[in-house]
Amino acid sequence: MNQGVKIRPYRFPDDYESVVALWENSGPGVRTGRSDTLEEIAKKQERDPELFLVAEIDESIIGTVLGGFDGRRALIYHLSVDEKFRQQGIGSTLMENLEELLREKGCLRSYLLMTKDNPAIEFYRKQGWQILDLFAMGKDLQ
Repeated sequence: MNQGVKIRPYRFPDDYESVVALWENSGPGVRTGRSDTLEEIAKKQERDPELFLVAEIDESIIGTVLGGFDGRRALIYHLSVDEKFRQQGIGSTLMENLEELLREKGCLRSYLLMTKDNPAIEFYRKQGWQILDLFAMGKDLQ
């Protein structure tokens, strides 16, 4: 990994604009929506803020990963690395850090959701993730 990269917890609300800009410019693998508004991220920060990590170089955010843990299972969202910094181990390091935090919480299993056209599928396979024979279903509650 690039030696100038620092992994740290997300700072709410200071990092919000930079993080959303990164997500919106990440390409087809990361999609933003209603859950990514400032108000929704504030809710996330109340629950488990330590599971939202950023990677930065010279105080500029170049990567993120967002995890959630309900006490039983974890979900991973929005792993994203600025295109200029990909293939340098930053995404792997973000995931390793998040997985360690989840292990410390006693998490036994984690899931991530992605679209079938996500170009990062092979990246995740190399990280030990397996494609599961499941259907994902969703329902808007509001």
